[in-house]
Amino acid sequence: MTLAPLAQASLAIQIHTAAALLVILLTVLIFTRPRGTGAHRQLGWLWVVFMLGVAVSSFWITHGGPVFGYSWIHLLSVYVIGGIFYALWHIRRGRVAPHRGMMLGMVWGGLVIAGAFTLMPGRIMHAVLIGG
Repeated sequence: MTLAPLAQASLAIQIHTAAALLVILLTVLIFTRPRGTGAHRQLGWLWVVFMLGVAVSSFWITHGGPVFGYSWIHLLSVYVIGGIFYALWHIRRGRVAPHRGMMLGMVWGGLVIAGAFTLMPGRIMHAVLIGG
């Protein structure tokens, strides 16, 4: 493992990576604590802030995608931004099930699936974690 590829990356990629790592940590904390508590709400707000940071920062990361440099993976960022507001709208109305479903969707789509793509050969995180 070497952080050199990340250190040489653009500021947008560094911000994106730092926010994503914080979201992963917060996700683990949220999943291991009781739901609906004050701590859940506080951790949830931090999760929202950093997940928005991940999504918004992605729009400064372009690599020759078909539409103005953007690729299909940027659709996940749009999904996350909309999903956060949708999930907050539901929980503010006491609708726990749709809130939970949307948040889990963002964890799977915005973290797990998108995160898996960062490990593909030729990507910065592949170089950081695996080498090459």
